[in-house]
Amino acid sequence: MAFLSDIEIAQSAKMRPITEIAKVAGIGEDYLEQYGKYKAKVDPAILRDQTKKDGKLILVTAITPTPAGEGKTTTTIGLADGMKRIGKSVSVALREPSLGPVFGIKGGAAGGGYAQVVPMEDINLHFTGDFHAIGAANNLLAAMLDNHIYQGNALNIDPRRITWKRCVDMNDRQLRFVTDGLGGRVNGVPREDGFDITVASEIMAVFCLSNDIEDLKARLSRIVVAYTYDEKPVTAGDLKAVGAMAALLKDAIKPNLVQTLEGTPALVHGGPFANIAHGCNSVMATRIAMKLSDYAITEAGFGADLGAEKFLDIKCRAAGLTPSAVVMVATVRALKMHGGVAKTNLGAENLEALEKGLPNLLRHVSNIKNVYKLPCVVAVNRFPTDTDAEIALVIEKCKTLGVNVVLSTVWAEGGKGGMALAEEVVRLCEQENDFTHAYELNTTIEEKIEAIVTKIYGGNGVSFTAEAKKQLATLKQLGFDNLPVCMAKTQYSFSDDQTKLGAPDGFTVTVRNLKVSAGAGFVVALTGSIMTMPGLPKAPAAERIDVDADGKITGLF
Repeated sequence: MAFLSDIEIAQSAKMRPITEIAKVAGIGEDYLEQYGKYKAKVDPAILRDQTKKDGKLILVTAITPTPAGEGKTTTTIGLADGMKRIGKSVSVALREPSLGPVFGIKGGAAGGGYAQVVPMEDINLHFTGDFHAIGAANNLLAAMLDNHIYQGNALNIDPRRITWKRCVDMNDRQLRFVTDGLGGRVNGVPREDGFDITVASEIMAVFCLSNDIEDLKARLSRIVVAYTYDEKPVTAGDLKAVGAMAALLKDAIKPNLVQTLEGTPALVHGGPFANIAHGCNSVMATRIAMKLSDYAITEAGFGADLGAEKFLDIKCRAAGLTPSAVVMVATVRALKMHGGVAKTNLGAENLEALEKGLPNLLRHVSNIKNVYKLPCVVAVNRFPTDTDAEIALVIEKCKTLGVNVVLSTVWAEGGKGGMALAEEVVRLCEQENDFTHAYELNTTIEEKIEAIVTKIYGGNGVSFTAEAKKQLATLKQLGFDNLPVCMAKTQYSFSDDQTKLGAPDGFTVTVRNLKVSAGAGFVVALTGSIMTMPGLPKAPAAERIDVDADGKITGLF
């Protein structure tokens, strides 16, 4: 039997006009700006004019990712379609994909199989131009910063202490470290520089955490771009760049409306990486989804130690959100990889390896239940090679934590395969919860990082390099001690060493660099060898993508 690829499934689907999806969601014409027939922008003014009580917020997260795949976005979409099938009012809120992973190794972020958001090609490529606008605003700020120095440097900026980088939405290791301003005086001031990928830009984080255009401008003005010769911070507000940056972002800030394969409204907006930034779609998209529906389903990037931690400790705290339930996505195949099985041998039953890998799932679930005090269900994406004995072992282990396991077949069956999961999520949403955070804001930066490492990662503690200790002292002196922490860490392990699979213990996390994202409102702690500009793999996905004479794209998953 030949299986259709994700793009073939998406291209064979009959999409409904976006105006019809807007009606289903209760979005009036006055709030809708169409971008073609199947996608539109939603005016955030709808939040002021809606009187409906906010719906329940459901977070979908996952175990530590492996090359075997977990299907978090697929589960998020399939759960929403399952909710719709059992008669619930539901919307989904997702991140926009970055072109870096699309053309690199990870792939897009539109779901898979029969649980996708469409138009899949548009969403995975340029979409409505949001990322281009963010890149333009980022690079305008960089240009104004260098121009200020060239034109006399009235702010006394030290070119050796510029922290703001240019960005491009592509995996391009060649741009990590560059020297620019060469070629004589008229070409600028020579200095060391570099690029981040757009999703690692602080403007992406600001964009996703802003409540409205005024909040956006206030956050943009606080962005620290450099330090003076006497070590005072210089901001985008000091450079008088905020108005122009906001003008570039005024349309991008409006969330994008699309649909699932089954016609469920989906708001796809913003896309910070979770191993570098905070890994959640925009606050405005989440709020609109909650305002329009009784149930709003969203996801956070990578495993729960990264995406869910930042969603709960940064986004929910900043936006005043309280989730009603959490879905933890896992596969038997991925758990066997955490138990030491090679990717080529995952098809054979291996209860011993599964038992060794299960602590990874159990630690993530325990964190949600016991640290954050939230109701949780485990969704197992079932593969044809999973045996009944393997599934029974997962169910048995999760019962020890008082958590139910529901099998999900949304990849193959769409919403029908998510109905059982939907029923359990609805049940959990009716429970009272005592949502709390992993740390308090009034503790020191060191104490916050220590809490994340010991409570969430399961490590012994934290060590700071000499450079990080100097940065800590500076951040405290400047009054940034009370901000939440955004950990930049490998997604492949609870630790900062990607080779430590499963649920390692006895490790120490090394913080090598600290910087403030004052506009976003958090301190970034860089650990291990994490980079803010990824590179392409030996055989990038871009080599397999093509378009024919009729404009039909192939090879996009």
